[in-house]
Amino acid sequence: MSGRIVGAFAAALLVLSCSRESRDELPVQPVGDLHDTMTWVLDPAADVIWGSAGWVLTAEGTQDLTPTTEEGWDRVRHSAAVIAESGNLLLMPHLAPETDGEAWIEFSRGMTRLAQQALAAVDARDSAALFETGGHLYNVCLACHQVYARGEE
Repeated sequence: MSGRIVGAFAAALLVLSCSRESRDELPVQPVGDLHDTMTWVLDPAADVIWGSAGWVLTAEGTQDLTPTTEEGWDRVRHSAAVIAESGNLLLMPHLAPETDGEAWIEFSRGMTRLAQQALAAVDARDSAALFETGGHLYNVCLACHQVYARGEE
């Protein structure tokens, strides 16, 4: 029993002694910076979701953006999965901002939660839920950009 207590104490001490410097030494090899991640990973994935729900009104009539094929739904599923995992990716030390980290974490986790809702909408083939989730995703993206991008787009 006392061995378990000592082991638990040692483990807790090890966790508490980890600093930001040791977290920066994760066994990852960053390929790009935050701008690259947004431009080449997140933006294209979000555009697929936003372009796959709702309607476009033209002089010729209304165009429903809902996917009509299995491949179309798979494309939305892929994009939602990319966004969900990108929320985790944005928490990596080389992408996270050095200040106001709590808001960054909340935005990143919110993005992941909404992408999970988009995945559920895809599974249900529920275009209305996908549309609503896409709107919430847009709001999270906009709020984050207002705090962190500040005209850098």
